[in-house]
Amino acid sequence: MPSEPDVAARFRAARDRLIELREDADAAVAEFTWPRFEHFNFALDWFDVIAAGPRGDTDALVLVEEDGAASRHTWADLSRRSAQVATWLREQGVRRGDRMILMLGNRVELWELMLAGIKLGVVLIPTTTQMGPADLRDRVERGGARWAVAAGDAVGSGVQQDADKFDDVPGDYRVVQVGGAVPPGRLDYADARSAPEVFTPDGPTDADELLLLYFTSGTTSQAKLVEHTHTSYPVGHLSTMFWIGLEPGDVHLNVASPGWGKHAWSNVFAPWIAEATVFVHNYARFDPAALMASMERHGVTSFCAPPTVWRYLIQADLSRLPTPPRKLVSAGEPLNAEVIDRVAAVWGQTIRDGFGQTETTVQVANAPGQRLTIGAMGRPMPGYDVVLLDPATGAEADEGELCLRLDPRPVGLMRGYHDDPERTAEAFRDGYYHSGDIASRDERGVLTYVGRSDDVFKSSDYRLSPFELESVLIEHPAVAEAAVVPSPDELRLSVPKAFVVLVAGREPGPELAEDILRYCREHLAPYKRIRRLEFAELPKTISGKIRRVELRDAEVARHGPGARATPPEGLGIEYTDTDFPSLRGAGRGTGGGPGPGGGGEDGSAAAAGSDR
Repeated sequence: MPSEPDVAARFRAARDRLIELREDADAAVAEFTWPRFEHFNFALDWFDVIAAGPRGDTDALVLVEEDGAASRHTWADLSRRSAQVATWLREQGVRRGDRMILMLGNRVELWELMLAGIKLGVVLIPTTTQMGPADLRDRVERGGARWAVAAGDAVGSGVQQDADKFDDVPGDYRVVQVGGAVPPGRLDYADARSAPEVFTPDGPTDADELLLLYFTSGTTSQAKLVEHTHTSYPVGHLSTMFWIGLEPGDVHLNVASPGWGKHAWSNVFAPWIAEATVFVHNYARFDPAALMASMERHGVTSFCAPPTVWRYLIQADLSRLPTPPRKLVSAGEPLNAEVIDRVAAVWGQTIRDGFGQTETTVQVANAPGQRLTIGAMGRPMPGYDVVLLDPATGAEADEGELCLRLDPRPVGLMRGYHDDPERTAEAFRDGYYHSGDIASRDERGVLTYVGRSDDVFKSSDYRLSPFELESVLIEHPAVAEAAVVPSPDELRLSVPKAFVVLVAGREPGPELAEDILRYCREHLAPYKRIRRLEFAELPKTISGKIRRVELRDAEVARHGPGARATPPEGLGIEYTDTDFPSLRGAGRGTGGGPGPGGGGEDGSAAAAGSDR
């Protein structure tokens, strides 16, 4: 049974008001209050209601394969099919509260199972298909999984089928296989086709009932296990919808892999809250030209991609897309000014940054219609009361840890960390949710990302933001990616060290190192200058985030106390500014700010570029 009769109407009223105010963020922030429910089930109370209405025969999901083949799935199709799957799963013994690993790529069964799981009250554990048996063992054990769904029809010679990975994962659970020849002992998802297309829930769904368990990417430590409820993501993503500017009829493409929170953000909840179409372009290897052709062919109106994808796109011919999307956003890591300017020059639209975490929906962003500060995260989104707290004193400051007031508690905030009361208490201490991210605020209230609290470092008593330095590095035409970390130094405590990945066709060497270091000298204040540089691949999490902790450890091994004269194995050739006569000396550069030893610490973390 659905929840109380007015749930859909109340949810729609909140949604519609945000859409009406999408060009007036100040009014939206001032007026918006979260709809709060005693009971709520996104699949039953929202998706099925839309499916039964005038939009039922329109596309809810479009999947395009590498060969151009497209499959289209209406709201009514997915409503019926998810009811059928939910009924079949119940027949197999799946019960409310059971934990289910969901390890599928971008195929229609993923969305069928998401909706079916919500209807049943299953606790879903979305998992990337890149996981191997060792990672899956951790998810089975810590997640308490009783069920796992994976594909049995992997493409390619010698490729291990995802369902087979569970053969090496012990535990008291059953595997549901999607596609392929199903061996004894596994359930065949194809059998769900014979189940009734009507699902009857076993009762109302509590709003604070557990729905999702997400393993974070673990950039500095073991992955945390984040708890989300039937409202924290399904209702909380009203803020994400507002940031993107989605509205009924949009066709939204989000470049994110299944298994991570961002996939649920923009490939499930935010578009379907807006009654927009989720559009997916599948590819084995990223091809900007093919992606743009697919966007043009299918009329994509809204596009979200991480900075890495945007950087690949600007190296291609953006004019290949005659009708670019009207709404462009980026998330995952801060976006630098060069990319924003290049896209605006060709597509006539500005990419708007947004900031959130697996633990939340979008907290801070550049909303449609707002004056944009290039390089900044933007302003707090509707429903989020954001403060910056000095890590040392706990007092409010213009630069500090980005925190959320918990009175009233934002709906889009996680319930806590699963089976980790100490870490949960630490994150929710003193009446705030502590994000662990450092930001600065200007006189207009615009927030700029400085870095993770454990990434920001001091050099000669100046606090330095890796992001700010990396933004300058990647503006050099030879640099594709960069990561900056502190490198131990006897005189300055530490100096900025850059690890650089080059664009195709450029070769590492001393001449290029000198040119990159000179470029940084000309575009950064002296106290921010890159002092050391190494050409290297960047260590990343399975979700693609840079593991700076590994780079920091490598620098300690090379330059820290007791470091060997010969670089530790695995480290490449390091170049320093003192290697090159043209770079020696104290000069000032064009970045402004005090020179070494004068003026004290600079905490401004000024954004690259200018106001727009």
